[in-house]
Amino acid sequence: MGKTQITAEPGIPQIIITREFDAPPGLVFRAHAEPELLVQWLGPRDLTLAIDRWEARDGGTWRYVNTDAGGTTYGFHGVFHGDPSPQAIVQTFEFEGAPGHVALQTVTFTERGGRTLARTVSAFQSVQDRDAMVASGMERGVRDSGDRLDELLAKLQASESVATRAPGHGAMLPGES
Repeated sequence: MGKTQITAEPGIPQIIITREFDAPPGLVFRAHAEPELLVQWLGPRDLTLAIDRWEARDGGTWRYVNTDAGGTTYGFHGVFHGDPSPQAIVQTFEFEGAPGHVALQTVTFTERGGRTLARTVSAFQSVQDRDAMVASGMERGVRDSGDRLDELLAKLQASESVATRAPGHGAMLPGES
């Protein structure tokens, strides 16, 4: 599994998160852009994610809700800026429990020898907003999400590998003649 790095430099209103994944950029992008994949990895392991709205296009809005075992919900929403692509996704991010504190997030996907470096830069309106996000416990969610994404990408690549070995795709399965 990859190692997540979270950087919050003193006095600078941003958080930078980097992690390398053992998957091509197109697949890592799909996991970020397709709601049916996103719900499988985003957020802490002990929460469930439900997507209320996901319009992955320039000006499109999104909203999702995390729910804990006790039924407490945590809503988040934002707007996409530019069309999401395998190079980058730009969107705003706002926790509904702290309205008015909006961050602009840019995640880029860089190919590195068959692997992908995902780099997220979250720019906050103030250092205080950034510090509140750090103090919220976001690190646990970020690390859990990275681990869960690693697991999902491995599963997706394994299923794609099986599909390409299926009859009619050139390779033979064990026992075929």
